Amino acid sequence: MKSLPALDLGVIAIYLLAMLLVGFYFSRKNKNAEQFTKASGSIPGWALGISIYATFLSSNTFLGVPGKTFGTNLNAFVFSLSMPLAAWFAAKYFVPFYRNTGEVSAYTHLEHRFGAWARTYAVVCFLLTQVARMGSIFFGIALSLQALTGFSMKMIILTMGICIIIYTVLGGIEAVIWTEVVQGIIKTFGALLILYIIITNMPGGISKVVEIGKTDNKFSLGSLAPDFTTSTFWVVLLYGFFINLNNFGMDQNYVQRYHTATSSKQAAKSIWLCVWLYLPASLLFCVIGSALYAYYHVNPELTEAIRHQVATERLPGASAADIAQMAASLKPEDYGDKVMPNFMVTKIPAGLVGLIVSAILSAAMSTISSGMNASATVFAEDIYKRYFKPVITVKQNMTLLHTATVVAGVAGVAAGIAMIGVKSVLDVWWQLSGIFAGGMLGLFLLGIISKQTRNHEAVIAIIIGIVVILWMTLSPLLPPDLGMLRNVLHQNMVIVIGTLVIFLTGIILTRIKQNKLARTSATH
Repeated sequence: MKSLPALDLGVIAIYLLAMLLVGFYFSRKNKNAEQFTKASGSIPGWALGISIYATFLSSNTFLGVPGKTFGTNLNAFVFSLSMPLAAWFAAKYFVPFYRNTGEVSAYTHLEHRFGAWARTYAVVCFLLTQVARMGSIFFGIALSLQALTGFSMKMIILTMGICIIIYTVLGGIEAVIWTEVVQGIIKTFGALLILYIIITNMPGGISKVVEIGKTDNKFSLGSLAPDFTTSTFWVVLLYGFFINLNNFGMDQNYVQRYHTATSSKQAAKSIWLCVWLYLPASLLFCVIGSALYAYYHVNPELTEAIRHQVATERLPGASAADIAQMAASLKPEDYGDKVMPNFMVTKIPAGLVGLIVSAILSAAMSTISSGMNASATVFAEDIYKRYFKPVITVKQNMTLLHTATVVAGVAGVAAGIAMIGVKSVLDVWWQLSGIFAGGMLGLFLLGIISKQTRNHEAVIAIIIGIVVILWMTLSPLLPPDLGMLRNVLHQNMVIVIGTLVIFLTGIILTRIKQNKLARTSATH
């Protein structure tokens, strides 16, 4: 730990002040819910595409992907390889569907198809997913800033939470989108700067990084064996496809942006721009992880310092001997998330640290502010107006949106504090998103694809799907004598299996019902 130089603190302060000023600027335009949630459909496609890219490029990517790559290999990049196929579905089917409905909420149409329960179920899944996402991002950024400032992670999360809540409440979706355009550029430049500094500090440069990476198999995309019990190439590819399909098709963060575009064509273009920006960017962060692995491989004293830090955190109050024993037993995957902050503390010169911290802050702010705005919109449209007060004044609507934004932010802060101490921020986010998103995506696909499926079949499909998701998630906790009942598949398969179970169960029940009706009509 060390105190940041005044120059770095100044750079960070200027960035935070600029974001708050943007919020104040756009607050003058947010006079109604249409502007706050849709920006009155005035955003050009190129800006929207960079905005979606910036949302994808959260601090989970900025910190979690290099940490994951440091601990394993390029397996995390396979997630990005699934994006083009999901984007094709979104551009061809999802964008026209949502633009034609004209409804700002992604879940209103589920009530038209299956009833109010379906809409509420999807909203609950979405809100839980957003809390998990915001929490993991708060935790990830606190991990870095703690190493740089020495402040407690709780204090950092609380301070950042207050700043982001103020900025989001003031600015609405238009402020979120335009600042994300700037933040997307800052993040990408920050990543390139980090990689440049690593390479210039590496004895032997790029060739040495490649040599160490090849020797320790750091450039592998994962096993190609048909094994779904570990994080193989196929597990991450399937997980990525289903998660990205959920992102583009059911996630209010993205669906809401489709309505801010000037046309359906511009909205579809924005999805493809996001994909072509995110693919090389995510590879860049994986390469950073591999370069950090090589750098710490040739600087073992730095690795020992990180191991000692992690062991001390996991064994508070333990003896020096116990801490040393644990430190010696730690593997790269146990401390991967600590490496990027450590490198920033020890090797990045004054001034540039502030710039890179600003990039990390922008990565957090863009995704969290987007999540707060989307959560507030969903709460207002799908819960408050649906069940409590359908007709409200413009002033009441704005008060409702502002209050819901604050509540969503506080929930994200609480989740971030609860996650302090997890081993991998990327792992915990992938697991939680898979659990919450699986049922939502299965129901959505059932409603879109199977036009004959009705409420009865959907209810049964959801019940069966929830049981399967809960079993896959919780069965590893069963005692050894019930080991045969445990789920042996990797946790990333939860969203894959959960979605397929709900969708296929609904299809099969619908077919059975149709056959039964056909036989009944034939007998008469």
